[in-house]
Amino acid sequence: MNPIGVVVVLATTIFPAFQLFSLPNVADQIALFSQYLGLAALILMAWGQILSTRLPGTEALFGGLDRIYVLHKWAGITAMAAILLHDTIDAEMRGLGRETALNELAETLGELSLYGLLILVVISIATFIPYHLWKWTHKAMGALFAAGTFHFCFIMKPFAMSDPAGIYTGVFCLLGLLSYAWMLLPQRMRRAHPYRIEALEETGGALAITLKPSKRGIRPTPGQFGVLSFTGSDNGEPHPFSFSKIEADGTLRVTIKALGDFTTGLSRRLQTGAELRIQGPFGRFRTSGKTAEIWIAGGIGITPFLAWAEALTPDAGPVDLFYCVKSSADAPHLAEVQAMAAAKPNLRLHLIQSSAGKRLSADLIAQTVAADLSQVKVSFCGPVPMRQALQSGLRRFGVTARDFHFEEFEFRTGIGLKRLASWILNR
Repeated sequence: MNPIGVVVVLATTIFPAFQLFSLPNVADQIALFSQYLGLAALILMAWGQILSTRLPGTEALFGGLDRIYVLHKWAGITAMAAILLHDTIDAEMRGLGRETALNELAETLGELSLYGLLILVVISIATFIPYHLWKWTHKAMGALFAAGTFHFCFIMKPFAMSDPAGIYTGVFCLLGLLSYAWMLLPQRMRRAHPYRIEALEETGGALAITLKPSKRGIRPTPGQFGVLSFTGSDNGEPHPFSFSKIEADGTLRVTIKALGDFTTGLSRRLQTGAELRIQGPFGRFRTSGKTAEIWIAGGIGITPFLAWAEALTPDAGPVDLFYCVKSSADAPHLAEVQAMAAAKPNLRLHLIQSSAGKRLSADLIAQTVAADLSQVKVSFCGPVPMRQALQSGLRRFGVTARDFHFEEFEFRTGIGLKRLASWILNR
């Protein structure tokens, strides 16, 4: 995650504190602090809406789209904590005048927003709740944000909407509402590039889909991904997929394993010639190109490394690619990877088959790779438990978190309560 983006979010959230505490003649500082918590929550919720838009330029400021969604999640959780504190700490101030019906309506909408957001945040972080339920309830957060905005605009407060604090927070509320309206637009109204399916191929239990641009296509770099909407199928909901092949004429390929509700049965729903739309490209998963590298692919995690291997030049540093699969029959594009490894002297392939009793570990990597592990860059794409085990193990060999690169392709994640509980129990 780009630290500049995190600093921007924090700075814009803290700034209203200076505006509020510079107000003259405010005796109740505790109530004023509660007022600030309400403003901070609105700004964080606005950022949550802005970060969800995938608009151009957001990756440059905040990092890859995967990191943006992590920031989006924690902005929402922090906003919820601020709202709960705002509700707990009495924000009512005396001497502000007599309440009107509009003020009372704003109070009511604030309460509805509080309890509604609390329910939706719990649904969001409870990963056992079905995806389809989470998806629709998550969209309702914008409506509750709108209720919170109404609460802010018309509640009694120690400043006017025309004052700096009112204008500043009001601008963020407006940006958040516009972002929410943008996300409610049908997919066909958002910027995307039309493609058609040129070929479908089964490989190692996965489906390789070759895509030809109908007009001007996107120009991704190896390691990037696109958000695909299969408009010709019975489910046109957008989903992110890495490009496993990027050709000079604009032809792309994605390789998809049946791992969830959407991908299961996808091969039966698609056919050659069908149309789709691609948003992107997204992602900051990049190879250094010069130093020694270790690439670790877990199953379908081979997809970005296929594009990396294809683009590997003779003057690039040595690469050890560990391809971990159940068996060779379950390895997508295995023949393609083997052919590239045979043709490129600086690419060494290590096939790790669990059916043969082999498991990848930090010790095995250290025994296999000739280079000093503390001097290499490690890139990983695969299951989260495997990543966590290898990251922990490689730390003993001098591989720091800065040199261990991966993408958070699980866009819907919890807040780490299980990991925290496990850590406490282990201690």
